[in-house]
Amino acid sequence: MLRRLHIRDFVLVNALELDLGAGFTVLTGETGAGKSILIDALKLALGERGDASVLRPGSMRAEISAEFDVPLALADWVDEQGFEVQDTILLRRVIDAQGRSRGFINGSPATLTQLRAAGAMLVDIHGQHAWQSLARSDAARDLLDAYAQAKDARQACASAWHHWKLLSERLHAARVNAGRLVEEREQLSAQIAELARLAPLAQEWEPLNAEHHRLAHAAELIEQLQAVDQLLDDEEAGANRQLARAHQLLQAAAQIDPQLVALADQLESAQSITRDLAHELGAKLRQADVDPDRMAEVDARLSAWMGVARRHRVSPSELPALWQGLQSRWAELELGADLPALEKQVQAAQEALGTAAARLSALRAAAAPALTQGVQALMQQLGMKGGRFDVALQPLGDIQVSGAEGVELLVAGHPGAALRPLARVASGGELSRIALAVAATTAAQQPVGTLIFDEVDAGIGGSVAHTVGRLLASLGQSGQVLAVTHLAQVAACAASHLQVSKCSASTGTQSQIELLGPEQRVAEIARMLGGDAESPVAQAHARELLHSSRVGRGDTVQVQV
Repeated sequence: MLRRLHIRDFVLVNALELDLGAGFTVLTGETGAGKSILIDALKLALGERGDASVLRPGSMRAEISAEFDVPLALADWVDEQGFEVQDTILLRRVIDAQGRSRGFINGSPATLTQLRAAGAMLVDIHGQHAWQSLARSDAARDLLDAYAQAKDARQACASAWHHWKLLSERLHAARVNAGRLVEEREQLSAQIAELARLAPLAQEWEPLNAEHHRLAHAAELIEQLQAVDQLLDDEEAGANRQLARAHQLLQAAAQIDPQLVALADQLESAQSITRDLAHELGAKLRQADVDPDRMAEVDARLSAWMGVARRHRVSPSELPALWQGLQSRWAELELGADLPALEKQVQAAQEALGTAAARLSALRAAAAPALTQGVQALMQQLGMKGGRFDVALQPLGDIQVSGAEGVELLVAGHPGAALRPLARVASGGELSRIALAVAATTAAQQPVGTLIFDEVDAGIGGSVAHTVGRLLASLGQSGQVLAVTHLAQVAACAASHLQVSKCSASTGTQSQIELLGPEQRVAEIARMLGGDAESPVAQAHARELLHSSRVGRGDTVQVQV
């Protein structure tokens, strides 16, 4: 249920804080007063797209916040999405003068997709042109599926269809390309065989290059090591001998000047380092050797790498990845070449699709008569005595992603008339009443806590208008119903009455909303009846209408579910 709506700098609204309760609440006002502003603002909080045109003139940003009670299913969703779980949920939307938009859920940033997902579990809005969407087959099918609570079955059917479609396309491609695939397999076989003989390892190329370079310069390396060894370890002029002599002299000097002890120690460390270095060089010299056999082996391996790389037009370092890629492609072709296996997979997927579609069809077939009966019963109460309604299931030639049948809404507005598609019903009043009957029937099945009807009573008047009011009041007994209306008979049936009006201010024209008390409500109903709001006759008529609506509230319109 919508508890509170806060609007700031939106269209004609400067600032508005509105507290709402359960039951049936009506919004009325003169034409152009801005009765639908609340609905438009709420739609933005629920994730509808908006731009800078919604800002009140002269303002820097528009802000809308809507606070709702949290149903159990939404609490789980809020937690899954990473938002803070509270007793209520606050949806907030901010749009600035540059058209930039930001959304928030319980104070944390949220995307429009997340706002829409939350809104779908909180509010159901029926507009005055709802019948136009119902004339489309896809909208009628969505309506029936929602009424049948067939969401899971429809998703299962769609998933099965996509799986079957993927396998069917794979089988078709395998059949069409059978000859080409044979040629490709033969080519791959030769390429893989060549690479298998080489068997290039992922970490082999760089070490192989380094070893080849070292073997190719083995003689030069030995000569350089011998020269370094002599410079370090020559008995007469080697560095080690010179450092030893220098150390002896510095030690003698330290006997005279003790401050030279530290320098003597450093020289001794240098002497130790050069001795270790000479030892290691000696070990390297003993290991160093010109190995023609190993050189030939490494040279052959290197040449093989480079030859294969040239033939495949890649660098030698890319050969291991190429080998792996060719093997993966070979595995794909092997699968594609196994036509019998693919045919079995397609057959199994088709059977699974048939099972999923049959389950969805069964739910639709069970729900269609119930929806038909509910809407048709309300038509009788909405001034269409003898009118008929039918939810027609039309089998498709093949199972589609949405199931095995299409859905069309058929209507006969009066006795003796033939059922025709909803789009071909000429009367605007009939269309409005049918859309209202459909909305009321399906609304009783919706899990949302707030139902909003935005001038769905257009084209209706007289006693039918009073029936519409009692219908909305009946829906309000089990939840929260908000309705924007221009009909006094509908407004008189509401438990709460909000009046929207315009006023002039220093910053320009503004819309304001006021909760009407008993006497204020009499004046507003009198105005809506088309008379002088202050006329005793008009006010008497308004009081009578309010009294009859209160008396008749116990005799509510029955909604079939």
